[in-house]
Amino acid sequence: MTIEKNRTKDQAAIRELIDGFVKAIRAKDIHGVMSVFAPEVVSFDLSPPLQHGGGEIFVKRWQELFESYQDPIDYEVRDLSITAGDDLAFSHSLNGVSGVMKNGQKSDRWLRWTACYRKFNGKWLIVHEQVSVPVDLRSGKAVLDLKP
Repeated sequence: MTIEKNRTKDQAAIRELIDGFVKAIRAKDIHGVMSVFAPEVVSFDLSPPLQHGGGEIFVKRWQELFESYQDPIDYEVRDLSITAGDDLAFSHSLNGVSGVMKNGQKSDRWLRWTACYRKFNGKWLIVHEQVSVPVDLRSGKAVLDLKP
């Protein structure tokens, strides 16, 4: 198989992984969400601390997120770009999450998401993710109302 066909195949596999990730988030399927992450994942997420690792604490953070929403959670990925090498790859996209929180408040925001992948025994897994929102530097506050 040529290098270009391998790249296309790897990009398709990562796109499939992301599609499964989105479906798992919408279904609040913790096992489905965890299946896309390597055990040693490093996550630079929105909430403190500055860095999160894998393991039970990572699972708990996702469970708390799911528990904070009434059903359903809507999640979409826009402007997805995937670059794949032999055993390392990355993607970036704008991801929208919306729904009604348990307290009745509606939530609708867009996030910037970058993920780094490593191929383990032929399977791509996320080893690092960066989630962010723009910040108004004058006020020091996150800007949560931007739309793509």
